[in-house]
Amino acid sequence: MATAAPVHPVDEVPPVRQLAAFGLQHVLAMYAGAVAVPLIVGGAMKLSPADLAYLITADLLVCGTATLIQCVGFWRFGVRLPIMQGCTFAAVSPMVLIGTTGGGLPAIYGSVIVAGLAIVLLAPVFGKLLRFFPPLVTGTVILIIGVSLLPVAGNWAAGGVGAKDFGEPKNLALAAFVLAVVLGVQRFAPAFLSRIAVLIGIAVGLAVAVPFGFTDFGGVGDADWVGISTPFHFGAPSFHASAIISMLVVALVTMTETTGDFIAVGQMTDRPIQPRTLADGLRADGLSTVLGGVFNTFPYTAFAQNVGLVGMTRVRSRWVVAAAGGILVLLGLLPKLGAVVAAIPAPVLGGAGLVMFGTVAASGLRTLSEVDFKGNNNLTVVAVSLAVGMLPVGVPTVYEKFPDWFQTVMNSGISAGCLTAIVLNLLFNHLPGKASSTGVGAEPETSAASA
Repeated sequence: MATAAPVHPVDEVPPVRQLAAFGLQHVLAMYAGAVAVPLIVGGAMKLSPADLAYLITADLLVCGTATLIQCVGFWRFGVRLPIMQGCTFAAVSPMVLIGTTGGGLPAIYGSVIVAGLAIVLLAPVFGKLLRFFPPLVTGTVILIIGVSLLPVAGNWAAGGVGAKDFGEPKNLALAAFVLAVVLGVQRFAPAFLSRIAVLIGIAVGLAVAVPFGFTDFGGVGDADWVGISTPFHFGAPSFHASAIISMLVVALVTMTETTGDFIAVGQMTDRPIQPRTLADGLRADGLSTVLGGVFNTFPYTAFAQNVGLVGMTRVRSRWVVAAAGGILVLLGLLPKLGAVVAAIPAPVLGGAGLVMFGTVAASGLRTLSEVDFKGNNNLTVVAVSLAVGMLPVGVPTVYEKFPDWFQTVMNSGISAGCLTAIVLNLLFNHLPGKASSTGVGAEPETSAASA
C-alpha cells in the first residue's frame, strides 16, 4: 500500500515471451495430474484406446477453457487470480462406480451436470462461510494441501504408479538431478531465468532422459493432428438419483478444497480472498463442471499442484495462468502436440514436484507463524487437523469399510483436514463465548490480509 502502484501484480500483463514461458511452466507442472482422471476412469470402464484418447483431448480442452474462465473472468464468474483448473481426484471413485455399475458415461455426465449447477447455486452461500477461515484454519489447510501432495511427487520420482521399474535408483537419480537443476537455477541464475526454474529443470531433465532411454514417443505417431470434442459424444446424459447424490457429495468436497486453494493463492499474491471473490471463483468452478458434463469430461476444481509454483516463482500475474489455459486449449485441439508433452518421464516431473509441493506446505507454515499459540488451544487445532488430514494419505485404505459417501469426503486429506480445522476452531475459539487472541471470529479478513 505504501507504493501507489497503478496496477496490482496480479493484473500485470508480462511481455509475450515471458507469458509463453511462464504459462508453459504451469502446463508442465499440472499435465500429468490433468490427464490422470480420464485415464483412470476410462481404464476402469475398459474403454477403447480411441475413446481414451478422446477423453484426454476433451479434458485438456475444457481444462484450458475452465482456467481462462477462472483467471480472466466475466460478470460474476471467475476468481481472477492465477488459478489453474483441472479434473478433481475426489470424483474418481464415485465416477468409476457409476460408470461400471450405474449407467456408463451418460450417467456420469448427467450427475456431473447436476453437480455443476448445484455448485453455481451454492457459491454465494459458501462465500459467506469465509469468516470461518481465519489464519489458524487457512494456515493449517495450506500446510495439509502441500504435505498431501508430496506423495504424488514421490510416486513420480520413483517412476510413476504402476511402472515396471518403480523405485529403480536411476529414476530417483533423474528426479534428484532435476531437483538440483531447479535449485541451482533459482539460486544462481538471473531473475527472469530463476522464475522459470521449473521449466528449465524439466527441459534439462528431458534432454538427459532421452539418451538414457527414459522416454517413449511412440504415442506421438499414433495421435491425430486435429481433434475437436463435440457435445455429448458418448450419448445424451442420463440422470440417476444415486449417481447425482454421490456427485453432490463430491461437489461439497471440491468446494471445500477449492476454498483452501483460493485462500492460499490470495495470500501468496497479496490479494486476500473476500466473500464475493470466493463466490465468484466457486461459481466459475460450477460452470466449468457443467461444461465438463456437456463436452465429455469430468468435474473441475482449482489445481493445488500449481499453487506451489505461484509461491515458488513469485510470478503473481493471472494472465500468465490464462496463457497456460490457452496452451491447454491448443493441446486439446492438437492431440499430437499433447502426446509430445505426455512423453515427459515421470521422474522429471517428480524432481520439480518436490520443490513445488514443498513450497505450498512452507506457505502454510508461514501463515501459522503469525498465529498466537500461547495460552490457548490453537496447537491442538493444528495437531489434530493435520493428523486427520494425513491419515488417508499415509494409510489410503483406512476408510475402505465405510460407506461410499463417507469415503468420498474423508479419503481426501485436504477436505478431511479442512473440515476438522473448521470444527475444532469453532469448538475451541467460538463456543466458550470468548475468542482467543488470534482474533478468530472477530476480524478474519483483516487477519488473513496481514498474513
